[in-house]
Amino acid sequence: MAFARLIELVVPTSATDTYSIITSVTLGLTGLLAYRVFLSPLRQIPGPFICRMTSLWMYYHSYIGDDCSLIDELHKKYGPVVVISPREVSISDRTALMPIYSDKGGFIKAPCYSNFDIEGHKTIFSTRDPAHRAVRSKAVLPMFSMANIRAGSGAIETSANKLVAKLREEALRSRKTCRSVNVLNLARSLAIDAACAYLFGKSYGGIDEDVESMTANAFVDALVAVGRLFFMPTWFFLLIEETRLKYFLTKEEVDSTESVHGFADQVVRESEKSDLTYQGRLLKAGISLEETEVQCKDLIFAGTDSTGNNFATLCWFLAKYPDIHKRLRDEIAEAEANDPNYLITTLRYLDAVVREGLRLSMANPTRFPREVPPQGWNFTAFNGQQFHFPAKTVVGVQPFTLHLNPEVFPEPLLFKPERWLDATPEMQRDWIPFGQGARQCIARNLATAELLYATRAVVRDGVLEGAKPAKDEIERIQWFNSRVVGDKIELIWA
Repeated sequence: MAFARLIELVVPTSATDTYSIITSVTLGLTGLLAYRVFLSPLRQIPGPFICRMTSLWMYYHSYIGDDCSLIDELHKKYGPVVVISPREVSISDRTALMPIYSDKGGFIKAPCYSNFDIEGHKTIFSTRDPAHRAVRSKAVLPMFSMANIRAGSGAIETSANKLVAKLREEALRSRKTCRSVNVLNLARSLAIDAACAYLFGKSYGGIDEDVESMTANAFVDALVAVGRLFFMPTWFFLLIEETRLKYFLTKEEVDSTESVHGFADQVVRESEKSDLTYQGRLLKAGISLEETEVQCKDLIFAGTDSTGNNFATLCWFLAKYPDIHKRLRDEIAEAEANDPNYLITTLRYLDAVVREGLRLSMANPTRFPREVPPQGWNFTAFNGQQFHFPAKTVVGVQPFTLHLNPEVFPEPLLFKPERWLDATPEMQRDWIPFGQGARQCIARNLATAELLYATRAVVRDGVLEGAKPAKDEIERIQWFNSRVVGDKIELIWA
């Protein structure tokens, strides 16, 4: 009876009831829109009228993958602070970096980060709770120190040398057949093998697989595609994602996920609670087997996608600019002639090449959203403008805008490593490929080391000599993790 009564209350039984419901909904929406346009605390912040009324416009552009370019254009039109949804503001002013991301730990991550939880577990990346993260990050942080990475660099160099041998085979085949080589797949195989060998004590074996289809690719691509929904409300994200998992999974995705799951399950269950491996440290800290496996899979995804993207882009630029390749090869040869035991970090031009590659590849181009704390935030922009943001306003700065700012990086679209040989303080500050502050990428030192060792290996070998890019540019979809259009970065050897 109670259920029948509920139906009577909810479902209209006459034309009058239908009219009343439509009228109520219309008045409610009109009132909400009026509040957002005329009474919202963000009404004084410049921006498109549609962004004041609804988030749908920006959700759409995030989904199709051009929101970074769109927001950059909005900043050029409206200034350093622009409203992009009823409760979100994008900031291009460099002075916002410290208060948002660094001072006193920075602002808490925005609610949308929960969309990157895996299998019901909050990862080191996705969790919003600093205390929850602290237990896990404290356990594994020593593995990401530069001193420990240098001590364990043998695992990274072994993977880099295997990659060079594989790339040389593909280059020879390209010369014979005039067919292009997808260096993105090769770069991904390097990234997954190097990260797993160093952190887990066991290589994934990606370099040994077919260059056209590494078994982890579909798993990684599926999570990259999740990024198109990153900024959506969590309830909507879960609805879409659960529908996809139930009805639209491909056999390739299932097989790939099982492959990665099987690898992670093996390294976790065969591991001891010790300080020698990433999973061992988590287990020693009291993290469950199930969650430890999830944390390992999250690291496999992030490391494979981002570092693979960055390294493939570096190879593409070195092939496009043979003079840069030659200068770098000369630096490496000179260093080895003077001191066979030199530290790789002393190669200034190599460091410059990697920095410039990270500036332009932007594996994570979009804004890193944070939530304004309960006391609100008063912000004074570089040009003297003052703004007040109430609690729970979502604010963020995107690398896309900072990295392509011509005032800081003249001719920003050009690959010019030499700019880093005399870097300005503004360049150092605005270069945020791994984020900034306490919540920046925990594996940034490892990712950088992989790029340094792998770039040195391919340049020292000379395997890229004679290579040319198959296309004039690399097109990217601007999701949270950018995706290369066509999933290919191709080189051809003449």
